[in-house]
Amino acid sequence: MDISGLSGNPYVKVNVFYGRKRIAKKKTHVKKCTLNPVFNESFIYDVPTELMPDISVEFLVIDFDRTTKNEVVGRLVLGGQSPIPSGVTHWREVCDNPRRQIAKWHNLTEY
Repeated sequence: MDISGLSGNPYVKVNVFYGRKRIAKKKTHVKKCTLNPVFNESFIYDVPTELMPDISVEFLVIDFDRTTKNEVVGRLVLGGQSPIPSGVTHWREVCDNPRRQIAKWHNLTEY
C-alpha cells in the first residue's frame, strides 16, 4: 500500500506446488493506478492428470511499488494445501472435470 493507504499497482504471482515443493511460477502484468483490477490472463502448466490431486496453486495479489518493497495484499490457495475448505473443494471439482473451466469467487486471506 502507498502512503494514502490505497493499493494502486497490483499484479498476481501464481505459484504451483507439488506437495510442498514449488514446481512453477508465473506472474501477471501490473495493472497501474487501479483499485479494481481485472486480470484476464491465462497460464498453461503441463501437469499429468494423475498428479493433479497433489497439486496446489497459490495466487498472491501484490501491490507493486518502485521505491519500497512490494506488499502482499492477499492470498488464495486452491488444492490440498488450501487453509480454507472452499479452496479444497474448488480444486477437487477441477480435478474431477479435466479440461473444463471451473470459475468461482473466493475471498483473499492474509499472507
